[in-house]
Amino acid sequence: QVQLRESGPGLMKPAQTLSLTCTVSGASITTNYAWSWIRQAPGKGLEWMGVISYTGGTYYSPLFGGRTSISRDTSKNQFTLQLSSVTPEDTAVYYCARVRDWRADYWGQGTQVTVSS
Repeated sequence: QVQLRESGPGLMKPAQTLSLTCTVSGASITTNYAWSWIRQAPGKGLEWMGVISYTGGTYYSPLFGGRTSISRDTSKNQFTLQLSSVTPEDTAVYYCARVRDWRADYWGQGTQVTVSS
């Protein structure tokens, strides 16, 4: 069974760089599929942030103005999101997910990130 689990700080200050890690079990991030970060701000819909493929290639949503970066640690079967220069508008629940055929089929439980001074 594929399982994903997000981890990272729950509270950030403006201008800091957010770093969230997704630990995957039940599947290898280097074998197949793609792995994505998605967030949902209060009262808003899901917002796709970026993806890293099983080959390590990355693609990011242009809506974040180049603030996003996704990397991976294949020895730990983890992939990490970095979001720079956070503002209160980045307050959201952040999810990691596996992407298959352009759809997220397995999701983590989500982690709340609050940006506040």
